[in-house]
Amino acid sequence: MDKNKICALISGLYHLQGESALPASADVVPEYTGLRLFDAPIVGFASAEDPLFELYKKPGVIGPWHMSPREWLPEAETVISLFFPITKEIRDSNAREQELASLPWLYARIEGQAFIGRYMQAFAEKIRESGASVCVPQADPRWQSVKNGEGIEGYDEMTPETFGSRWSERHAAYICGLGTFGLSKGLITKRGIAGRFASVVTDMAFEPDPRPYTGVYDYCIQCGACVVRCPVGAIDPVKGKDHIICSQCLDRSRELFSPRYGCGLCQTGVPCEDRDPSE
Repeated sequence: MDKNKICALISGLYHLQGESALPASADVVPEYTGLRLFDAPIVGFASAEDPLFELYKKPGVIGPWHMSPREWLPEAETVISLFFPITKEIRDSNAREQELASLPWLYARIEGQAFIGRYMQAFAEKIRESGASVCVPQADPRWQSVKNGEGIEGYDEMTPETFGSRWSERHAAYICGLGTFGLSKGLITKRGIAGRFASVVTDMAFEPDPRPYTGVYDYCIQCGACVVRCPVGAIDPVKGKDHIICSQCLDRSRELFSPRYGCGLCQTGVPCEDRDPSE
């Protein structure tokens, strides 16, 4: 398959998978049955040999536990990253909130992630049917996350402030040319920051997409809107984001809305919600 066929496949699967419509079987409030969670994804391509993947292993960037594409798939040639923008209806519902996430936003976070999981498995299967090899890191049993310095054994340099995982979807998307980081540490794409990322590693070779930026924060205009929107003061324009405070906020959300949780206030009601504000 060439790039055009891959992009057509990505678009086609979005429609075949029900366009992310919230099913009644998801045990949701009836009025939200059929609610569309995501717009069609945008896509970016990167070389599995991009030196940034090795840079991510350095302490203070992500960490040595972060796996490179060829650790996931030894024959890897390409990383394909997808961004699923959250729909306007859901963004608007969350932008109206000041302290807790809206119910539709929680659906996009939990049922939406389940949709993305099904989508990525279907995408991977289509790639395998073409005769290529593929790995979906976030669905791989080797994927692990670290929170408060716990979760991945064998790394003495972890502290209670350490948060991360074996594979960062946002960092992969940065390499694939999809966007740059904001003050909230989310990734701002041309379709904004409100959405979810996923990726595959494959042995199919594609020309990498150019990165239309050189700096880590090029799309962020440093306006501070996300600082104001954060209900727990976890974002500081000078010190950066306090992941512990943010994590505690999500824990509180889980207590209130279990089995769902989420926040996303810093991603809605802000200039980068659905676009690149630097333009």
